[in-house]
Amino acid sequence: MAQVTQVIPATLADKKVLQNLLQFYLYDFSVYTEWDVEADGLFSPYPHFDAYWNEPELRFPYLIRHADQLVGFVLVRWIEKAQHHYFSIAEFFILQKYRRKGLGQAVAVQVFELHRGPWEVFQMENNLPAQAFWHKTIADFTQGQFQERFEDGKRVQVFET
Repeated sequence: MAQVTQVIPATLADKKVLQNLLQFYLYDFSVYTEWDVEADGLFSPYPHFDAYWNEPELRFPYLIRHADQLVGFVLVRWIEKAQHHYFSIAEFFILQKYRRKGLGQAVAVQVFELHRGPWEVFQMENNLPAQAFWHKTIADFTQGQFQERFEDGKRVQVFET
């Protein structure tokens, strides 16, 4: 029997778990940023973290499970700019031992299908692994029907689900 990868909405009861996983994400991501740990040995709290529970129409937190094991999380946002609205991946994290096994792509597809409509997915200019992952994942998902641009030091993929 194949092992299933699930994207599960995070509830208020999951808030501490997600907060803990964010420390691993911030550690991994610090290679691309100027972030350092605080005096207590932890990274600063994730900006707007509480909003994921206070703005349920704009922010969507998910936990990722694979074969009943917690393996990561996804934070999705609905962004409303004047006359321009879209979903975006705010953060996407898979624990290192589960990477390069197809879980990330499976999760991305599930998230895209959960949130139908316009999407813009951003990656930092210096985060080449993320750029490669999202380019391939979105190209496969959309069968090449997406646009890509560079803007404000970021690579952006634009598409519809």
